[in-house]
Amino acid sequence: MRTVDVQDLQSLAVGAAILGTGGGGDPYIGRLMAEQAIRENGPVTLLDPEALDDEALVLPTAMMGAPTVMIEKIPEGLEAVRALRAAEQRLGRRADATSPIECGGLNSMIPFIVAARTGLPVVDGDGMGRAFPELQMETFHVYGLSGTPAALADEHGSTVLLETPDNVRLEWLARGLTIRMGGHAHLVDYPMRGADFKRTAVWRTISMAIAIGEAVLQAPHRGQDPVEAIAEATQGTLYGRAVPLFEGKVVDVERRTEGGFAVGQATIAGLGPDAGATLVIRFQNENLAAVREGEVLAIVPDLIAVLDAETGMAVTTERLRYGQRVRVIGIPTPEIMRSDAALAVWGPQAFGLPWPFVPLERRFPDYYRRYGVPKGKEKYLEV
Repeated sequence: MRTVDVQDLQSLAVGAAILGTGGGGDPYIGRLMAEQAIRENGPVTLLDPEALDDEALVLPTAMMGAPTVMIEKIPEGLEAVRALRAAEQRLGRRADATSPIECGGLNSMIPFIVAARTGLPVVDGDGMGRAFPELQMETFHVYGLSGTPAALADEHGSTVLLETPDNVRLEWLARGLTIRMGGHAHLVDYPMRGADFKRTAVWRTISMAIAIGEAVLQAPHRGQDPVEAIAEATQGTLYGRAVPLFEGKVVDVERRTEGGFAVGQATIAGLGPDAGATLVIRFQNENLAAVREGEVLAIVPDLIAVLDAETGMAVTTERLRYGQRVRVIGIPTPEIMRSDAALAVWGPQAFGLPWPFVPLERRFPDYYRRYGVPKGKEKYLEV
């Protein structure tokens, strides 16, 4: 158990933006909102999953909608608290903890806003292990939990309760309501017991995001390459070491808001060791595939992060611009995210991509033989 204060939020914002794979909402805006809440109410307890009581009521909190909308339509700051209170009223009991539904970008911050304003702890884990664009794309869904009763709230004081027969229906209805609420809303979904959180969540993603952020922020003071700092920070986690994929200049961005999502692709012309080559990154809120000259280098659910070439800070999909110098890295996902049931929900085919999922460890076996893989991933290095 540890506490998270304003200084930790800066590291969390940096690390969560990287784990957000281009999506999850703008971490800068989320950090400002969480900082204000912590300054007014004090630090937040980050609770390790092992310390969570099996009978505790955990209510995950998040923002839903297109990240591009957040740039111009900043939240009021109390929406998620209202959604939490509506869910508590429906369930007939108070929450014992909150958690992220995803550890990426803005959505790593929403639970800290709620926790600071309600006194709840935040459990160190989430339901995506990165960011995904749809509500059924959560380990909570994959491993049998219901997303409802769920609650949505907007900045005007409106709250809506949803109960649906399945989680795909929850996504469909909540997405429509989010559009009516102006393109983004705050929600509570997947109410669960502590025992179910332990069974279905990706553990310790918040503390990992803080460690990644600290590594990036400290890299200039240590004279360290930021990509190497990220690789070292991910080494020894359930994920495994980040791998460099490409570096270059953004030469084209196609982006549109469609059905509540930021959809498109970015084209990067190679520089340095990648001069003469071109990388295309396809995204739907989050980066889904990185394709170099027709060869897939990384694909969902493995993480693809676009970084500022100098600082190592993540460049989210809504902030991609012509002329940016960037470096692209891949981060392998934990095994809980690679089961057949999980890939059926968020594998390449779920996004209409024509390529199969091949783990990063298998695409870059020499790299991972050199640096090693987490226990249980040795199978990917077998010839």
